Amino acid sequence: QVQLVESGGGLVQPGGSLRLSCAASGFTLDNDAIGWFRQAPGKEREGVSCISRGGNTGYANSVEGRFTISKDNVKKTVYLQMNSLKPEDTAVYYCVRGPACTSLGSVYRASGWGQGTQVTVSS
Repeated sequence: QVQLVESGGGLVQPGGSLRLSCAASGFTLDNDAIGWFRQAPGKEREGVSCISRGGNTGYANSVEGRFTISKDNVKKTVYLQMNSLKPEDTAVYYCVRGPACTSLGSVYRASGWGQGTQVTVSS
């Protein structure tokens, strides 16, 4: 059974850091691209970052230089290191899989949506 489970969210002050984790089961990370989306209240869902099967990475303009995506194929886990967090980063973050990343750091034909993990950036 294919499953993606997010964790690591929480409350952090502006300028702080968080690391999100996405544990995969039922498939291997070298077969799919994995990425992160986020959705804030009242806003459309947006792609944040993606890592391809081969390890190439991409980011949305809004997080470029602040967020870093990585993966551990043995642990079957994808990470999103988020630094210099801003209040506008507040959202529910989801990890998804797909056949490839897009040029803007999103995931093509994203699937495997889970419950997400809440990130709140506030003083």
